[in-house]
Amino acid sequence: MNIRAKQIIGWLGPLPKRRERQSSSTFTLFLLAMSMASSNKTLLLSTFFLLIIITAHQVSTLKYPFHPRDLLPLLPKQLSWPILNSLHSAVDLLPVFVGAASNTSSPDNSVEWKGACFYENKAWMVFHNNSQTQYGGGTLHLKVSEAHSWTCLDLYIFATPYRVTWDYYFLSREHTLEFSEWEGKAEYEYVKNHGVSIFLMKAGMLGTLEALWEVFPLFTNTGWGENSNINFLKKHMGASFEARPEPWVTNVTADDIHSGDFLAVSKIRGRWGAFESLEKWVSGAYAGHTAVCLRDSDGKLWIGESGHENEEGEDIIALIPWDEWWEFELNEDDSNPHIALLPLHPDVRAKFNETAAWEYARSMEGKPYGYHNMIFSWIDTLTGNYPPPIDANVVACVMTIWSQLQPAYAANMWNEALNKRLGTKGLDLSQVLVEVEKRGSSFEQLLTIPEQDDWVYSDGKSTSCIAFILEMYKAAGLFNPIASSVQVTEFTIKDAYILNFFENNSSRLPNWCNDGDTVKLPYCQIKGKYRMELPGYNSMEPYPHMNERCPSLPTKYYRPENC
Repeated sequence: MNIRAKQIIGWLGPLPKRRERQSSSTFTLFLLAMSMASSNKTLLLSTFFLLIIITAHQVSTLKYPFHPRDLLPLLPKQLSWPILNSLHSAVDLLPVFVGAASNTSSPDNSVEWKGACFYENKAWMVFHNNSQTQYGGGTLHLKVSEAHSWTCLDLYIFATPYRVTWDYYFLSREHTLEFSEWEGKAEYEYVKNHGVSIFLMKAGMLGTLEALWEVFPLFTNTGWGENSNINFLKKHMGASFEARPEPWVTNVTADDIHSGDFLAVSKIRGRWGAFESLEKWVSGAYAGHTAVCLRDSDGKLWIGESGHENEEGEDIIALIPWDEWWEFELNEDDSNPHIALLPLHPDVRAKFNETAAWEYARSMEGKPYGYHNMIFSWIDTLTGNYPPPIDANVVACVMTIWSQLQPAYAANMWNEALNKRLGTKGLDLSQVLVEVEKRGSSFEQLLTIPEQDDWVYSDGKSTSCIAFILEMYKAAGLFNPIASSVQVTEFTIKDAYILNFFENNSSRLPNWCNDGDTVKLPYCQIKGKYRMELPGYNSMEPYPHMNERCPSLPTKYYRPENC
């Protein structure tokens, strides 16, 4: 964002407190409008709207007919978009849980909250049997008032374990949302005891569209998409993305790579780049994918990888010759992967049981990628793993929406894993939520139950890219003598690269390692324009029940001892 847009943003705050500078602020904004306009027409339009914004701010004793931000889209694009992009981000697409409206006959027992548009809101549920069915239905009453302007509106999502709907409110009055008939006894009992969950889209309609504008390029396989992913990680993680001197590809001598050496991969464009950006943000990992090196008895170098896409487009666990894998990353992977080789420490390499590692790898070859437990390695605590505005309510809402849109995919992503935690079989998400409440527990607590390495799912053992490598390390003896008390399916990628398994003496790194780079990293970056950061690299001794209770809040990602 340019300096002029930043100056204007500064004046979109509470200007009535700056009355001593009203004349100068008016003149400043007038000059900015003139400097940014590309024609007399846009000059007049910019000046007109900016003067209205200033006037609206200065009349502090009156209710504004609009909020200054409501008019930003009407300004010329070169003026409005830098400001809009700074006010909203991809994170604003996430709903915020404001409360649950339970069955009550009186608004006096309602749930209350402050909205983005309407500052005073209350909601209550009244059951009825207008449908003349066994369990009837209900009416959700929402009373909204004290809007901050005449042009704003609030956008909401309403959810039970059995349905999701949405609505928006523009007028200050009491509104109703009809549930003509409950899905059955289970939904009736759930709503009676726990209410209908209400989620606010805090950015409003316009802000949500602006946030979509930021999310969309994350998934595009373009330079625009790459820059969007970089900016997202800079903004939400504090990543630096310092450029390296060319060449950005290392002339690797494969003879210097050994069994057990770790490959950290960071993709920054396209579908996988976007997915990894979100994964990095919530977990604190500065890499989004991993692979591992293995040499066979003939000395041939192979790559073990969970998440390799086969010819049918399925993500599977695969063993690939090094030359084939490296050729693909250099010339065919359009996600612009940045890759670092993390060699094992010589003492750790001496412990690495290559035969056991190969046995494990071959036993997993061809199995599906470990979607079942992927999200559970991230969630360890009740509140300490959710970057705002995410919380367990939002997770449940998103799961409910996704379960309705893609039920088979939802079953693969979380239904089986939730059943494992409950000790049940075959329950869908809505049944899981009801069962949790019956047991006097909560969905938040259910999500924090640690994954167990010996759990077998309908398609076999489930290992994500990092769990596959760490299970191999476990089989190869690197976690001895505490292997039985470590569940590596609870590890994120960050949890893996901070293990003190790797080389700590730069003089023992291969000669080609970081060749030509002005900064000598403690590992070997072998591809990528930007220098790869791995905060906490190679610093932590494994301990029993490691990573089962660790928070991960951006941007510091503080980690207490022995969590």
